[in-house]
Amino acid sequence: MAERLCLSVTAQMNLSERLCLDEAERRPSLLRFNWHHDSKAEPSREVLRQGRKFFAAVLAILLLALCSSCSEGIRRRAIPAGAQAVLDSAIEDIDAGRYEKLYNEAADEWRREATLDQSKATFKILRDKLGKVRTRDLQTAREEQTATAPLPGHSLVVIYQTSFERGNGMETFTLVEHGGRWYLARYFVSSKALK
Repeated sequence: MAERLCLSVTAQMNLSERLCLDEAERRPSLLRFNWHHDSKAEPSREVLRQGRKFFAAVLAILLLALCSSCSEGIRRRAIPAGAQAVLDSAIEDIDAGRYEKLYNEAADEWRREATLDQSKATFKILRDKLGKVRTRDLQTAREEQTATAPLPGHSLVVIYQTSFERGNGMETFTLVEHGGRWYLARYFVSSKALK
């Protein structure tokens, strides 16, 4: 008497329908499983190989996406080129103590809120309490377009996590665009070391 193997396939067939195959009809193409006489099914080598290839492809795609999103270069491209040049210049001026140059090249908004002497005094306090900058790590760069105060128009807010000689803090640079050119409008540092 020929042995029979019966499988219920409820996803594609009615519950009453059953797929029955005689021993001679068992084929590796049926779900790609190897059938044993004790009625246990094991995946064939081809199925395992295809599974490994699929897993490796998904893993490679995820790693590529993760690596590309962590790249500083990608983040920096979000900052318009003209704004990046002004930001780099402002950072160099602050680090070198060229506060008068920074003030003279700043946006009108900066100069309306503080005089040159007030700006210099503020930078001196920051330098005295925090020391020089050791490292800056870009956290966010966000462009805004608003019609209301405090800074109406096209602006860019760039935030750095900054390590100073005597503490850590957050530096916030706000740039505004006027007539196609970018200007530093605000500079703010928050740090527990300032208290």
